[in-house]
Amino acid sequence: MPEKRKSSLYLASLRLDRWPRSTAITAGTAAVFLAEPERFPAGLSAGLGLRLLLAFVLTWMASTANYIVNEITDAPYDAHHPRKKDRPLVAKEISVPVLLGVWALLTAASLGIAWQAFSAAFVWSLGALLAAGILYNVPPLRVKDVPFLDSTVESANNPIRFLVGWYVLASSFPPLSLLAAWWAFGNFLMIGKRVAEKKFLTAEEAALYRRSLARCSSGALVAFMTANGLAFLAMFIVFSVRSGLGTFLYALPFIVFYLVLFMFKSVQDRDAAEEPEKQLRNPYFALYTLFLVAIFAIAFLLR
Repeated sequence: MPEKRKSSLYLASLRLDRWPRSTAITAGTAAVFLAEPERFPAGLSAGLGLRLLLAFVLTWMASTANYIVNEITDAPYDAHHPRKKDRPLVAKEISVPVLLGVWALLTAASLGIAWQAFSAAFVWSLGALLAAGILYNVPPLRVKDVPFLDSTVESANNPIRFLVGWYVLASSFPPLSLLAAWWAFGNFLMIGKRVAEKKFLTAEEAALYRRSLARCSSGALVAFMTANGLAFLAMFIVFSVRSGLGTFLYALPFIVFYLVLFMFKSVQDRDAAEEPEKQLRNPYFALYTLFLVAIFAIAFLLR
């Protein structure tokens, strides 16, 4: 196989196109200004922008390391997925030892640079992101095969990335209600992915590709998705009230519509559910997202 072709296959296995997920750290940094409004606007600076950019790169490196772990451990299961069966490792076109070498390099580099540039809390948060990838994917733990626990652990990446962004600027621990809200929202999205897989894969494909799907019904998944949506809203309300951000509550109807819209898309559009960030390619969904951001910005200024 030509070297150029082989290199492209290794790059595809790193899933570098999923870099937008690492921008979730910006939510953690922005939340510092919500929880500690006295920092605004003095905390905004060019230096903060550079630190946030470096934190993004390090998070992207750690996330890529996790995707390598997922690529290796999921290969036997991906062989039963109608689209993932064509992945390079499943087709045995690339080498596991080479991927492990890249994983070790990314892990060491991300933690090493973080140790030099950021606080210990930041390094621990980045380490937690890497540990979550092991817990989720690697036997004998491999919680990916346990119904409901699988999405809950996978969505732990949400609050962990939040913490990474938080410790770019802050040193204290964030409000638990805010962290819980972010976790519940992430779980809401991840369960939507499983609802789509349950609907669009055959029963045999679903059981072989994701073992947890064979041990739960679509109804149970939708109920769990709804529960996490409600948990997110409840924690959002608690945070808004306790932090003196009551103006945020005016956004509640728009947030509820956002959640309902995503839930609807989960049972109608397989691609949108399996890759939530693809929703933003829809101009209407992207505009509504910007509309929500604008509402929060106005609510913050009017607090």
